[in-house]
Amino acid sequence: SGGQRQRVALGRAIVRSPKVFLLDEPLSNLDAKLRAQMRTELSRLHQQLQTTFIYVTHDQTEAMTMATRIVVMSDGLIQQVAAPQELYENPCNKFVATFIGTPQMNTLEATIRAEADGTYLDFGNSTIKFPESKGKDPRVLAYAGKKVIVGIRPEHIHDEPVYLSQLPDCLVEAKVDVVEALGSETFLYFVSEGQNFTARVSARSTTRAGDTVKVAFDTAHCHLFDIETEQTIIN
Repeated sequence: SGGQRQRVALGRAIVRSPKVFLLDEPLSNLDAKLRAQMRTELSRLHQQLQTTFIYVTHDQTEAMTMATRIVVMSDGLIQQVAAPQELYENPCNKFVATFIGTPQMNTLEATIRAEADGTYLDFGNSTIKFPESKGKDPRVLAYAGKKVIVGIRPEHIHDEPVYLSQLPDCLVEAKVDVVEALGSETFLYFVSEGQNFTARVSARSTTRAGDTVKVAFDTAHCHLFDIETEQTIIN
């Protein structure tokens, strides 16, 4: 089987006691169950041997679960080098932000509006307020009156009443296009102002396809990207 061949190849490499292992997409031809099993085996092997592994993969799940440091590349150029959680929380550009995470980070076009009482993001007829700490940041204020790309991960968009009451200045009205109930959680796919975004919510959510609802964007976790360069303005 594919898994047995992978184990044999690894065994041949181990007996040579190399200082560095170079693995080029070793799990790409395995089915999902075996791939998950082999990820665990490789992680255990890495801990036992205490040897450097250079692991090439297009699968961000493999990178996030197995790596101590990740080099994200696009078109042959290094985009960012960081620990997995650092990449997830502080991506340097839109490419890294949307490459890491499943479902991927939502990216929406908005206009920054600076007012005396705070800084706002306008999505057509919906407006959300930036937290004061971010809204006063000179990097954000430099884009006042300009369009930007707003990035927010699915887990930071909420349909629960408690969040709607806690974040009254951060509500967006949207229509539910598709609902995916996975047992442990639910994915909601929305359309608003011609833009699409996804929310990861509780499995107990009562939101249904076809509903038009208000959801809360937790702006403390919003990212801003330059609309032309796609580089990060603020995380």
